[in-house]
Amino acid sequence: MEAHPSRPLGEGQQRHLLANLQYADKLLAEIEAILSASQSRNAFPKYRIDITPAQARVINEYVARLRAQMLRALRALSIEPPEPGLGALHSIRVTLGFVDIALEECRPKRMKGYGALPPERWAELDGMVDELQSLVEQLDAYLAQGSAADLAARLEALEQAGVDVALVRTLERIVNRWSLVEFRPALAAILDGLENRSFEIAVFGRVSSGKSSLLNYVLDTQVLPVGVTPITAVPTRIRYGSEPRGRVWFADGRAHEFAPERLDEFVSEEHNPGNRKNVARLIVELPSPRLSEGVVFVDTPGLGSLATAGAAETRAYLPRCDLAVVLVDAASTLTEDELALLQALHEAAVPIQVLLSKSDLVSEAERRRLLTYVAEQIRSELELDVAVHPVSVRPGHSHLLEEWFEREILPLCARAHELHERSLARKTAMLAESLRAALEVRLEHAARTGAAGDALKQVETALRVLSGRFEEARTACFRLTDGVRGLRAEVLRSSATALLGADQRDGREVVVRVLQEVTAGRARAVAALLEQLARDAVQGLREAGQALEVPCNIPGEADLLGALRELPRLDAGAITNVDRPGRWVKLLGSGLARRITELRLGREIGPQIAAALAGYGRLLEAWVRRSLAELESRFESCAGVFRAHFERLESGGSTGPGEQSELMRDLAELSSRLEPLLRRRR
Repeated sequence: MEAHPSRPLGEGQQRHLLANLQYADKLLAEIEAILSASQSRNAFPKYRIDITPAQARVINEYVARLRAQMLRALRALSIEPPEPGLGALHSIRVTLGFVDIALEECRPKRMKGYGALPPERWAELDGMVDELQSLVEQLDAYLAQGSAADLAARLEALEQAGVDVALVRTLERIVNRWSLVEFRPALAAILDGLENRSFEIAVFGRVSSGKSSLLNYVLDTQVLPVGVTPITAVPTRIRYGSEPRGRVWFADGRAHEFAPERLDEFVSEEHNPGNRKNVARLIVELPSPRLSEGVVFVDTPGLGSLATAGAAETRAYLPRCDLAVVLVDAASTLTEDELALLQALHEAAVPIQVLLSKSDLVSEAERRRLLTYVAEQIRSELELDVAVHPVSVRPGHSHLLEEWFEREILPLCARAHELHERSLARKTAMLAESLRAALEVRLEHAARTGAAGDALKQVETALRVLSGRFEEARTACFRLTDGVRGLRAEVLRSSATALLGADQRDGREVVVRVLQEVTAGRARAVAALLEQLARDAVQGLREAGQALEVPCNIPGEADLLGALRELPRLDAGAITNVDRPGRWVKLLGSGLARRITELRLGREIGPQIAAALAGYGRLLEAWVRRSLAELESRFESCAGVFRAHFERLESGGSTGPGEQSELMRDLAELSSRLEPLLRRRR
């Protein structure tokens, strides 16, 4: 037969073939899923087990042959299968977002169309959603670490490089053996330190607080993008290099080198919204003398950023730095985000320095007052003694930044290696102590009886109800603050009555006093709700602590009530003078006289009263948000520790002697390895 050259298929024909074979491959995957499901022990099986193991093997073999044949046929037609377009890690994190939405739909307020819900179940359901969403957030933070989460592989690489990781390997084994997943971020941070061997100074702060400007000034560069555009992706590390260059790693493992001037293409919300480019890691190298001593500066995503894709990465990074520099804007007050950050850094054993940025915006006297105020607020809220330093990059005030850097940072840079080793030892010892406490609790409860298990469930439910009550309190408080705006009629009516009964007092003074009394009543109702919640939260934590016997710094009633700072004050400065009612009005009888005076007040100062009430409603709502967030944070810092133990202790009565022996062996090994670290710290 005479051979004829084969003509290639057209583009449309190739796409048609490829689409149908991709669909066939998807159906084959469904067959594999059916096989897997039919052999599993699901609580609610979808398929009957009518396939023998031998049949399953044959089916799998045919599926594999079908796929191999499809690929060979495509290549024979000169059609290359496309590369995967989606990263598994990114897809899982996107799916977690939908999980979070599904959980939000389980709140009682979303179930109004499904029948009457027993009132006693509202708080429990809200608490359930809060607990589950917290776990989703923790998993998202874990996934944000990308390939850095493979601790075993990283330990293997360090061992091959000759690094002593015996203690860290013990910690990793204990974390995995006893499913202590809450300790994995701290363990990953220690591995980071062993791998990088550099002293990392991380700069934190709100969006537009001046982080990038500060680093640009310190390193004598303009590489870091400056502005109010929210930063996305991951923390940007800046280290020494003989030539300026940048490197970016993506979630799928690809790496790319770029000119430092193009950094904003990867970190700005404008060019990389929601981290659509799946940036996993960023490093910029600069020939700056201040980086030549093995020091790495880290620019982190801004607190409160609209770019929420960077939030998980920031949380995952927190324990990795050796020194945290937290910027507080001199033009505003210390926020809940900043207080929460300081608390998290302290718990991660990271030294902290607080800078009052943009100090050029205030006078020297005001600057001194702000420095004292911020330091005292941190001390009262977190019981931390942290020095606060003024800084600015503006001409004429940049000496403040220079003085701080030379006095506080340069001496640390000279001791970078020593401080890094001490930081690692401190973090390792803290992790080992925490693991030991967790194992001691598990061992102590290993022989718990079924009745005690029921008691644990009651304590767990009580904590869940308490968590849900925060959502209830939030709703109730906002209902009260929203009602402040509708108090105009009550204020006018009460003011008219007070003016008719006043003697020689100033009319404006009477109206302002009534306005303050009416709004104070609403504010006291809000405060009373939160105070009762704080007292109940302390009682619930104490009961959980007694039942679990878990070491936890349970906040006292004074600590939680301390979150409820002084209520905001009403600004009545816009209220103008008011004439007292004339004598002829009082002769008309009390009812008619009050009505006439009320109408006159409505015409003269009604809009001013409405504006004052609206402004106070906003202030009171902001106070509720801040106070409730701080109260909830203090409660959750302890409740989260307790929750981590419930599932482990639930079946304590069935723990066998072998598992108890393993617990004792791990505790003994942990204690023997921990003692030298503790002696070194002393």
